[in-house]
Amino acid sequence: MGRWEPDAQGRMMRAAIELFAERGFDKTTAGDIAERAGVTERTFFRHFADKREVLFAGSDVMERTAYDAITAAPADLTPLDAALTGMVAAGGLLADRHDHAVRRARIVAANPSLHERELLKLAALTEATVSALRGRGVTEPTAGLAAHSAVTVFHVAFARWVSTDEPPGFDDCVADAAAALRELT
Repeated sequence: MGRWEPDAQGRMMRAAIELFAERGFDKTTAGDIAERAGVTERTFFRHFADKREVLFAGSDVMERTAYDAITAAPADLTPLDAALTGMVAAGGLLADRHDHAVRRARIVAANPSLHERELLKLAALTEATVSALRGRGVTEPTAGLAAHSAVTVFHVAFARWVSTDEPPGFDDCVADAAAALRELT
């Protein structure tokens, strides 16, 4: 290895996305990612449990961001609107990462083995949302319904956001998906 360079995790994430796009997820190893990023395989495993986690790094930050936004939302918001505030805040973390998000979404969509991990991360976001709503005094089943609805809106908004080269703001995608949800009732 050469001289130490900063941002090992970021370099590994970029290398992984490049390699998954070039070779495919199944044909890329943790060693390949480490080599491309200029780190040892040991360094890779200090940052990520496995190569799948490279695609889902930051999920905990997204959950915490949503939680914090929900708990800080104005008290007069409905449970759904408070939960949607969290989804907008979580989506804000992606604002300057559109190209990365598009590439990541394509990799996940092309690999059934990653679908389960994606669903687990969405479930964790739902649980964080339920917890934040409960902290606001929202009881069941309202907390669960609002959380699941908001995370579904997030998922639909994200799909729209990554489906175009010149997307509207993520908050606009959330607002549009939420409006479509409200039209169902």
